[in-house]
Amino acid sequence: MNQEPYLDRDIIHNYKSYTGKKSIIALFLLVGISILSIMAINAGSANINPYEIVKSIIGKGTDISNVVIWRIRLPRILGAIIAGAGLSVAGCVMQNNLRNPLASPSTLGISNAAAFGANIAIIIFGAGNIQSLSADAVIINNPYIVTVSAFVCSVIAMLVVLMLARLRGFLPEAIVLAGVALSSLFSAGTTLIQYFADDVEVAAAVFWTFGDLGRISWNEVSIMAIVIGLALIYFMLRRWDYNALDSGEESAKSLGVNVERVRLEGMLVSSIVTAVAVSFLGIIGFIGLISPQIMRRIIGGDHRFLIPMSAIMGSLLLLFSDTLARTIIAPIILPVGAITSFFGAPLFLYLLLRGYRKR
Repeated sequence: MNQEPYLDRDIIHNYKSYTGKKSIIALFLLVGISILSIMAINAGSANINPYEIVKSIIGKGTDISNVVIWRIRLPRILGAIIAGAGLSVAGCVMQNNLRNPLASPSTLGISNAAAFGANIAIIIFGAGNIQSLSADAVIINNPYIVTVSAFVCSVIAMLVVLMLARLRGFLPEAIVLAGVALSSLFSAGTTLIQYFADDVEVAAAVFWTFGDLGRISWNEVSIMAIVIGLALIYFMLRRWDYNALDSGEESAKSLGVNVERVRLEGMLVSSIVTAVAVSFLGIIGFIGLISPQIMRRIIGGDHRFLIPMSAIMGSLLLLFSDTLARTIIAPIILPVGAITSFFGAPLFLYLLLRGYRKR
């Protein structure tokens, strides 16, 4: 009797079970993002009830509620979702390309390069100032030049790292070491610039590095959505190559993968995503490091699922962190970068220790 139809049924059943569990996890995460979005749009110092929020969303709200909802809260929520997804996916691809679980957008020195660029704009070009003697006195009076300067320095750091890595044949170790060296270099440059600045300029520069979703507008949301959306499409097209890289460089080459090209393109796109997010929002740590690690332990290392699930987890973590930063000691709003680092560092140490115990 032919057993092949039964074997095919078992394979189909196992595959449906394999993908079904991941779909359920993705659904839970999306529900979590939806719930957090509702909480975030209701949270804030402006006393706007849910009925007024609904009226504003459908275009029938008052002038005050329209300003609060459409110009402040909605861009902030969407910015958290988009930036969290971009940073997380960038970290996921970097960890795969470098075969290093500690890799993240900060590994290549991109965040420190952006901070250096912001310091140049704020201190040398005078983009920071004092508005008043009250709260929120330190402002960035020319955010566009700060953003452009941060982005340019991030791109320069990315190109230098890729150039140095190319000289070493794109060895993962060379890329990591080049990133560490540039990170130290840009940190030293930032320190020297701040040393010769006055108190107001230093305060403005430090304020920028905190990481703040409140500075984002619809223009920044649109730009991030386009860049990160195109990056996600590219990463999904390369998902099979990333799976092959997980089995080792020689195995990937035997399967016809151009390892050097995949690494070059992957690191380039990841760096651009990071540069765009950091230049608009400031330094937001640990999202790109911790989100892929969490999802890898939950769903495994198959990049067909790991890439989109990491994006969803990154959105959830950044939105949760920003909502917490806005509400924990309201009306004072804490920097979201501090919240992500505060929760991300111990969580990553826990995952790291758990991984070593399994070995």
